[in-house]
Amino acid sequence: MAFLRVKPGGIYVDGTVGLAGHSEAILKASAPDGFLYGFEWDEVSYGLALKRLVPYEGRFRIFRLNFSEAPRVLKEEKVLADGIVLDLGLSSFLIEASGRGFSFRRDEPLDMRMDERLKLRARDLINRLSYPQLVELLRNYGEEPAAKRIAKAIVEARKKKPIETSLELARLVEGVVRRRRSGQHPATLTFQALRIAVNRELENLGKFLAEAPEILKPGGRLAVISFHSLEDRIVKRAFREDPRLEVVTKKPIRPSTEEVRRNPRARSARMRVAERCGL
Repeated sequence: MAFLRVKPGGIYVDGTVGLAGHSEAILKASAPDGFLYGFEWDEVSYGLALKRLVPYEGRFRIFRLNFSEAPRVLKEEKVLADGIVLDLGLSSFLIEASGRGFSFRRDEPLDMRMDERLKLRARDLINRLSYPQLVELLRNYGEEPAAKRIAKAIVEARKKKPIETSLELARLVEGVVRRRRSGQHPATLTFQALRIAVNRELENLGKFLAEAPEILKPGGRLAVISFHSLEDRIVKRAFREDPRLEVVTKKPIRPSTEEVRRNPRARSARMRVAERCGL
């Protein structure tokens, strides 16, 4: 939160509320009269966040919308923000408890929708896309070196029966991809690619970054935490090329050893910060 320079009475946006960790920190730091606009796509996370933030009632509004809608909402509210935070990481709740197939270690329906109002599911893609389309998806959204081998295995397996669960897919990928030298699970990039495609993550990020400066006050800051190179490249390019923004962090900020010890999933996090110019 230090990079956002949260101050009492400020107006802030948490584009990815999740279970409200960042939201609560902002509300505490902006007390007694700061205000927060939050956005959360997942229905269950949305409900849990509202319960957590009850002590701050009257100082926040949470919308059950994707963060890409934040600029539209703030324009309708005729509000400019002092700071915006976007944490693009998948919440522990969605991985461990949503039952939607985000984890390759669990036997769950292959769904992967962050918002169950979306129509397209991961199993729809796995069972309907052609071999060339699967290769393209795995390469473009997963940067998967073994895209051709995995796509071929998927096409062969679904001839016998549809691929319906996360564990089915994980074991299929394990059968054709060796464990990475980094220790990364063989199915990590395949699951990443499917999740990105189902939720249109990169499109939503690009749309948000193009419009976010319009809802920042001069001197207001935008902090984006990304977790893989596809996201980070989009953020880096947007910050560098937008004349309305001045880059604050020349290089991405990475978590400390202590932060990674407390939260191992944070090891790949990269935060970039930009400031709205006074144009």
